[in-house]
Amino acid sequence: MHARTPIRYATAVLALSTAALLPAAAFGQTAQPEKWQYWASIYAYLPSISGQTTFPSGSGGSGINVDADTIIDNLKFTFMGSFDMHNGRWGAFTDVIYLNVGGDKAGSRDFTIGNIGLPGSTSANLNLDLKGWLWTVAGEYRVVSDPSFKMDLLAGARYFDVKQKLDWNISGDIGPLPAGGRSGSSEVSVSVWDAIVGLKGRYSFGSDRQWLVPFYVDVGTGQSDLTWQAAGGLGYSFSWGEINAMWRYLDYKFGSDKRIQDMNFNGPMIGLAFRW
Repeated sequence: MHARTPIRYATAVLALSTAALLPAAAFGQTAQPEKWQYWASIYAYLPSISGQTTFPSGSGGSGINVDADTIIDNLKFTFMGSFDMHNGRWGAFTDVIYLNVGGDKAGSRDFTIGNIGLPGSTSANLNLDLKGWLWTVAGEYRVVSDPSFKMDLLAGARYFDVKQKLDWNISGDIGPLPAGGRSGSSEVSVSVWDAIVGLKGRYSFGSDRQWLVPFYVDVGTGQSDLTWQAAGGLGYSFSWGEINAMWRYLDYKFGSDKRIQDMNFNGPMIGLAFRW
């Protein structure tokens, strides 16, 4: 792939995102029938991570294939937050996740060499580290506005940048892998922009409508074959903001011919949202 191709994709999705945001900005600057409202959220997301990755052996032989969910069991560092603003029916939001996770497995057979079976005597000590950024930005238009139910149509872009590093030491028969590949270290990465569309909103209930059922769903494509995300849960509203507990699933398909074929994040999250 030429170096200009990612730039063209990034320019296209940023243009789409900017076009989605322009009506909101124009509306706020001209008519301003309502005052701007803002929400800032911080949250903890504790997903299980899975995905197929092929690491070059560095010895000219077959690659080493691993699945992240068989190795990763440790969250080293994370930052997660979102920001939302609305004026009347128009709005915009952004969501950022930084992940630094890793794990190791001794005497593991959770790997393949060149996608073939391994002799029973073969095992490995594996250490996998994963670092990545997920950034979503979108413009919103409120299609349903009711005291008990609100729903926004959104359009924008998502950026995903991830780097995986594998260290291995293989014991036993290593089949098609040259002897020089019995131990080593390899790194692969992917950086993609995708255009997305989706829906987000909430249902409020209770005597004072303090209980909430928030939901979110989006789907998109661009430099990845397909990405989609869904989240839903339960929340409670206070005078200063709200607390939410949700389940979130995020999936990426990059293609069977890529070093990183697919990745998904699946698990609970809990967050605090402050409004003003």
